[in-house]
Amino acid sequence: MSAVVVLIETDEGRIDLVSREALTVAGVLGSEVHAVVLGTVVEAIMADAADHGVAVVHEATDAELSRYAAAAWARAVDACAAATEAAIVIGAGSPHGMEVLAHVAARRRVPMSANVVDITSMEPLEVERQVAGGAVLERRRLTASPAVFTIAGHAFDAEPNDAPAATQRRPFAVGLAAEDLRAQLSAVEADAGGDGAELATARIVIGVGRGAGGPNGFADADRLAARLGGVVGVSRVVTGNGWRPHHEQVGQSGTRIAPDVYLACGISGAAQHLAGCSAAKTVIAINTDANAPMVAKADYAVIGDMHEVLPALLQALE
Repeated sequence: MSAVVVLIETDEGRIDLVSREALTVAGVLGSEVHAVVLGTVVEAIMADAADHGVAVVHEATDAELSRYAAAAWARAVDACAAATEAAIVIGAGSPHGMEVLAHVAARRRVPMSANVVDITSMEPLEVERQVAGGAVLERRRLTASPAVFTIAGHAFDAEPNDAPAATQRRPFAVGLAAEDLRAQLSAVEADAGGDGAELATARIVIGVGRGAGGPNGFADADRLAARLGGVVGVSRVVTGNGWRPHHEQVGQSGTRIAPDVYLACGISGAAQHLAGCSAAKTVIAINTDANAPMVAKADYAVIGDMHEVLPALLQALE
């Protein structure tokens, strides 16, 4: 086994969940795990890294990297991979992880495999990944060096090591070129109506699809989510119609979820949506169509109109 480099994404001064899942995979893949953090490394990040067996946290010190720029971040990850002679470079299958790792693969002229859900062989390295919106699993042997791939969100559990590692912190300067910064994040706007709950980490998600009927059809789902301490997630048709904001979308092109309970209301169950909720522990469907793919996926199903079932459920709870 050899060095594995992992692109780390952070959230409020901690390593975020999908990056911790990637670190868990890295611990299986290599004898030495190197984490690349683009921005300031605080003690909580070091503690998280130690808990997941990271040998070295590489802290990129270039001020320009504090603002997301895919090409610049890729140069930093690639520089770390070159310095450590890494055989494998991975990251989370998040929007940033997918874009940055694609740039890294292009720089090295190697393929990038997205949405890996299983490591099926170590020698030779072989992975299983989701394709066609999660409807198909493809097994692929990775022969290029370095092997570059992303980990599908919640395909693996984030499992800390039994004993924390003696993690080193190693600042480094990347030396960015002007073209690395041609496209960069300009601003982030928070959802003014949100309550700060994270869809990706929620333990209960109330999903709503076309069955809502329009932008005014979500009141009962919102009430139920508040009553159960969960959050609302929606299908792509809902965001496509402008009924709810995109950050609430569940699916391969939205957010992958792994709740204890996913209550899918009026959602037919397109392949990309099923891929996004495949890690849910218990799925309950409410749908007027007994033959809908979401009903077939569900552990339990109620065949009926969400606008009749949800009010009855709320009344029973309250």
